[in-house]
Amino acid sequence: MGKVVLVTGAARQLGGRFVRRIQRDPEVDRVIAVDAVVPGHQLGDADFVRADIRQPAIARVLAEHSVDTVVHLDVSAKTVGTGGRTTVKETNVIGTMQLLGACQKAPSVRRMVIKSSTNVYGSAPRDPAVFTETTPPKSLPSGGFAKDVVEVEGYVRGFARRRPDVAVCVLRFANILGPEADSPLADYLSLPVLPTVFGYDPRLQFVHEDDVVDVLGIASREPRRGTLNSGTFNIAGDGVLLLSQCSRRLGRPTMPLLLPAVTWVGQALRTVGMTDFSPEQIRLLTHGRVVSTVQMRETLGFHPQFSTAETFAEFARSQGPGLLPPEALGRAVDRLAAMPFAGAAGDVPGTTGAGDTHPTPSAR
Repeated sequence: MGKVVLVTGAARQLGGRFVRRIQRDPEVDRVIAVDAVVPGHQLGDADFVRADIRQPAIARVLAEHSVDTVVHLDVSAKTVGTGGRTTVKETNVIGTMQLLGACQKAPSVRRMVIKSSTNVYGSAPRDPAVFTETTPPKSLPSGGFAKDVVEVEGYVRGFARRRPDVAVCVLRFANILGPEADSPLADYLSLPVLPTVFGYDPRLQFVHEDDVVDVLGIASREPRRGTLNSGTFNIAGDGVLLLSQCSRRLGRPTMPLLLPAVTWVGQALRTVGMTDFSPEQIRLLTHGRVVSTVQMRETLGFHPQFSTAETFAEFARSQGPGLLPPEALGRAVDRLAAMPFAGAAGDVPGTTGAGDTHPTPSAR
């Protein structure tokens, strides 16, 4: 018998992609796809079980199918179908608690993979230039999805202490982008005009959807020779992009606002349902966040196919043209930067000009 893999969050695009991918693994005998709603996409030959991980019934699913590998992808900033922030938090936190409690009592479980986020580090003005997996946040997130993942990881650490025989892998993903990206940041970047915080140009990192699926596959299998796939790992593409570079490559103008005004705009956008412009996202768009990926490469043995710049280029192509052609906008800004009053605008570390198309240096 091969492995029996249970995947939560199968109704999400990312969950569906991973379910279809893991079935091609010769070591996997069966895949159990779990979600509280029926997926709108195909799951191949996987067995779909409609179950809410917030309910104790998930324990019966583990026992009935003798699951040995659990891939928990139902940790997200957005809900599937109807439901607001309360539903999201309950699924993230209460759902994870129920799932871990069920896994603790299931002797067949031998490996667990948790989808987490670099949101655990928060975004604050005195943050280090680069976060490693052991860097404590300067200011713990006070709410939203960031607080959810902090709580989720706390419960996972408790589970790992109680079940030392289970290999636990926590993957802290940077902002996930790609043609099918479904996240608050992707919604923000899809706006025709991007509200920004006046006086700030944050550094951002991205990871491509394809790389997310690939690294989940590595984490759910036995480690390759010379690697270790249990522990906590930052997952991001090489390099960084400034928010101003992102706006130019999208061809979308920015609207710099004072911080209180950005908060008001965010509330308005949430009210009309355009995007979830939450306080934690405003902090990210103010202070940015960059993480080290040394452990991802040297310990986990994963090398992303896409850099941050290449990931963003894929996303930009899926969005179509913006209000301002990126090439024309880049040439205009470059001409302004060359004028005497611009001073040393072109000497900002980590940038190569407004209209550049080359990846920025790695921030690993």
